Amino acid sequence: MKVAPAFLLAGVMLNAQQKDSTKTKEIEQVVLIGYGKQKKSDLTGSVTALTAKDFNQGAIGSPEQLIQGKAAGVQIVTAGGAPGSGSTIRIRGGASLNASNDPLLVIDGVPVDNSTINGASNGLALIDPNDIESFSILKDASATAIYGSRASNGVIIITTKKGTSGKLKVSYNSNTSIYTKMGTIGVLNGDQFRSVVNQYATDEYKKLLGNSNTDWQKQIYQTALGFDNSVAISGGIKGLPYRLSLGYLKQDGIIKTSNFERSNVGINLSPKFFDKHLSVDINYKGIYTENRFADVGAIGAAAAFDPTQSVYDPANTALGGYWEWLNASTGLPNTNGTKNPLSMLNQKIDVSYVTRSLGNIQLDYKFHFLPELRVNVNAGIDYTDSKGNTRVLPTSASAFYNSGTYKRYTQSRKNKLFDAYLNYNKKVESLNSTFDVTAGYSYQDFYRSEPLAMTIKGDPALQPDIVNAFETQSTILSYFGRFNYNFGEKYFLTATVRNDRSSRFSKENRSGVFPAIGLAWRIDKENFMKNQNVVSSLKLRAGWGETGQQGVINNDYPFLARYVVSDNGTKYQIGDQFYNTLRAQGYDKNLKWETTITKNIGLDFGFLNERITGSVEVYEKKSKDLLSIVPVPAGANLTNLLLINVGDMKNKGIEANVNVKAIQKENFSWEFSVNATHYTSKVTNLSAQNNPDQKVLIGGIEGGTGTTVQVHQVGYTPFSFYVYQQVYGQDGKPLEGVYVDRNGDGVINEQDLYQYKSPIPDVLLGFSSRFTYKNWDLGFSLRASIGNYVYNNMASKAGSLQNISNNDYLSNISTSYLDTGFKRAQYLSDYYVENGSFLRMDNLNIGYNFPHFINDKYKLRVSLSAQNVFLITKYSGLDPELLTTELNGTTKSGIDNNAYQRPRIYSLGFNFQF
Repeated sequence: MKVAPAFLLAGVMLNAQQKDSTKTKEIEQVVLIGYGKQKKSDLTGSVTALTAKDFNQGAIGSPEQLIQGKAAGVQIVTAGGAPGSGSTIRIRGGASLNASNDPLLVIDGVPVDNSTINGASNGLALIDPNDIESFSILKDASATAIYGSRASNGVIIITTKKGTSGKLKVSYNSNTSIYTKMGTIGVLNGDQFRSVVNQYATDEYKKLLGNSNTDWQKQIYQTALGFDNSVAISGGIKGLPYRLSLGYLKQDGIIKTSNFERSNVGINLSPKFFDKHLSVDINYKGIYTENRFADVGAIGAAAAFDPTQSVYDPANTALGGYWEWLNASTGLPNTNGTKNPLSMLNQKIDVSYVTRSLGNIQLDYKFHFLPELRVNVNAGIDYTDSKGNTRVLPTSASAFYNSGTYKRYTQSRKNKLFDAYLNYNKKVESLNSTFDVTAGYSYQDFYRSEPLAMTIKGDPALQPDIVNAFETQSTILSYFGRFNYNFGEKYFLTATVRNDRSSRFSKENRSGVFPAIGLAWRIDKENFMKNQNVVSSLKLRAGWGETGQQGVINNDYPFLARYVVSDNGTKYQIGDQFYNTLRAQGYDKNLKWETTITKNIGLDFGFLNERITGSVEVYEKKSKDLLSIVPVPAGANLTNLLLINVGDMKNKGIEANVNVKAIQKENFSWEFSVNATHYTSKVTNLSAQNNPDQKVLIGGIEGGTGTTVQVHQVGYTPFSFYVYQQVYGQDGKPLEGVYVDRNGDGVINEQDLYQYKSPIPDVLLGFSSRFTYKNWDLGFSLRASIGNYVYNNMASKAGSLQNISNNDYLSNISTSYLDTGFKRAQYLSDYYVENGSFLRMDNLNIGYNFPHFINDKYKLRVSLSAQNVFLITKYSGLDPELLTTELNGTTKSGIDNNAYQRPRIYSLGFNFQF
C-alpha cells in the first residue's frame, strides 16, 4: 500500500520538542568495520568513512549516489537516466573477468544480495537515501578479509539512522524536481536527409521520402517532474530509543511513459537492559515500488527513423494511427523496417510491482562477571517479492503479426542470515598494550524462485513463448577470527582469517581460507614529533591479504552435471508433434575459488591541528584462478564456452585524498576536498598452458551480426578495443575500407586487428567544496575521468549510405557521415573509438537555514540544487560515461548504444524540524 504525501504531512502535526534526538555516530573518531568498530586512528587497513556532511545534495534516488565522486579509488557510474535506475560500483577497479565485480553491500549488519531483481532496475534504489546515516568503504584486504569469499571487490557498510533517548523530534523533508534532457544524438534533419537520399539513392528509394520534417527525438523526450517526501519521528519512551521514518517518491522519466514510485517505512528500536550490559538493535525497512519501463529501443528508433515522415497516419487504424513502414505488396508492416518510436512507447505497457522487507535483530551482551568479554548475535532476513507484466498492443507494428503479446512474471527471493561472535577487549596497563580478539560464525542462505512465465500471443494459432520455472539456492558457512594489538597507541597489528564454505563448489573444493595482516605506526606519537605544531597526525600503514570470489553469475551449480528443459525454439519433432527435450549443460567438477592477493601501503596525515588531512595509498591486486568463460575444444565438454578456473589478472594503482578547512571564522567558512585515483589493469594469463596469444572476444555491437569490438588478451587491459587501424587521406578524412596492414602480409584480415585503448580510465578525479556565510551555505562537486575511450556504436551503425538502400525502407544517417562520406558501414574501424575523457559538475546547491522559524522550537531550511549541471568532453556522442551492468550480470563497458541519457535536474527542497 502506498504512503500518500498527505499522510506524511499529517506526521509533522505531532507535538514535538526542540532537542535533536537522532543519533549521529562520531564517524571521524569511530569507524564501522566488519563485525565491530574501531577508532579511526587505530585502523591498519584502507577504510574511507563518509557521513551526512559529505553527501551529495538534491534529488537523490538511490543511496550510492550520495557518495558519487567522494572517495578515492571508488568509481560510481549511474547506469542511465531511467527513473529508479542503479549504478555500477567499482572499488579499485574490477578483480575478475567473468565473475561479479560488484562490492559486497552490508546494510545494518546484513550482507545483501545485489544481483538483479526482476521488475526492478536497481535493487539498492529500493532503500530510501533519506534514511542513510553513514558509509564505511573497506578497500584493501586487511580491512575486507573478515568477509572472506565475497570481499575481493571491496565492502561497503551502510548504516541507517537510529534514535536515542530524548524528547520527541519530527523532521520533514520535501524535494520537488524538474528533469530535462542533456542533448540529442547527432543525426540528419529532414532537409539534410532528403538531400542525401535524392543525391545518392536509387529512384526506388527516392520514392519512399515523405514531405515532413520530424524531429523524432523531440517526440520521445519530455520535461519530467519528481516529488520526494519523507518524515522521521525519533525519541525515547521510558528508555526505549526509537526512530520511525516514512517516505514517498514519485519520479517521471525524461522518456515518455517511464515512471518510478517508491513507498517506504523504516523502524529502529535500540533499547538497553541490565544496567546497559545488553544492547538490542532492531531494524526493519519495508519498501514497495511500482515501475513503468519505457521501451528503450525507442531511443535508437528515434535516431534512425526517417525524418521526412509524419508521426501519425490517421488512415492507418490497424497500427493505432501511427505512420509505419509497410510492405508495398501487402500493405502490412515491413518486419525489417524501423518502428515508429512514439508507437513503441505508447503501445507497450511494461509494469512491475516490487515489495521488499529487510530487517534484523542484533543482541550485544557485555558479561557482568567479565565486562571485557561480550557476545554479539545478529539474525536478519532480506525478502523480495516481485511481479510484473508486459503487454504490447495488437496495433503495435512490432507485435502486429502476433496480434499483440502479453507476458506475466513473478520472482521471489529470500536471504537469511545468522551471525554470532565473541569479542574480548582488554587493556593491560603493565604492558602498555590493548588486546582485541574476535571469533565468530556466520551462516547465510540465498534462495530464488521464478515460476513458469509465458508470453502469450493474441493469435491463438501461435504457440506461447515459455520460460521454464526456475528455482535455485546457495549457502555460505563461515568461521572467522580477528586479532587487534595496540602497543602504546603507537604500534598496531591486525591479523584476520576467515574460512568460507560455499555450496557453489564441490565438496573437495568447497572450503577456502582467507588470511590477512595489517600493520600501522603512529609516527606523530613518537618523541621526535612532540616539539612541533605543523604535523598534527601521521600514520604509516601496510597490509597484505587474500580474499575470495565465488560470485558465479546466474549459476549456483556450475560444478554439477545437470539438464534443463528446452525452450520453444529447440523442440524435437516426432511425426507431426514437437516435444521439449532435456538438454545437458556444460560443467566443470573441479571448479574452485577465485583468489585475489592484495598488498597495500598507506600514509594518513594531518597538518595544522587537522586543518589539512588526507591520505596516500599505493596498492597491488593479483587475481588468480579466474572464474573465466573461455572456448573449449569441440567434443571436450557439452558446450563450446565453459566456466572454468583459468587465467590471472593484475591491478595496481595509487590514490590520494586531501581535505582542507581553508577558512574558519565566526560568520564565514570554506572547506574543500580533492581525491585522485590512478590504476592500471592487465590480463596476465588466460589459459592453463600460459598461452600468450590466447584471447576472448567480447563487446558485441548493434549493426553487424555477431560483430565484437573488444577483447581480453594477455598483456593488455581488460575490455581493450579490438579494431582495425584506420588510414586517413591528405584531407584528414578516413579512407573507406583502407586499414593499416599491421602484420605486413599484404592482406587485410582479422590478423591485422589490434588492441587499441580501453574504457578503463587512466585517472579519476573528484573535487568538492562548501562555503558557509552566516545562515547561508553553497556547495558543489565535480568529477573528471581522463583516458577512458568509448566505441560510438550510434555513429558506426548509422554513419554510412547503407541506411538508404536497405530492405525497402529508409533509415536516418548519423552526422558522422558528413565527416567520413562512408558508403558502407565500417564497424571495425578505430575511427569510432573516441576519447571519452570528461569533466562533469555533478552537483551545485545553495541553502538558507532559518534559525527561528515561527519560534525557537521550529527550524526551516530551504535549498536549491542542480545535478548534472554541465559536461565538458571531446566525445561526439551524448555522454562518454558508459559503465553499465547488463541483465545477465556481465559487464558491458564503453560501448555507446541506445543509452537512456542522464537528465539535468533542478530541485527545490524544504526541511522542517520541530
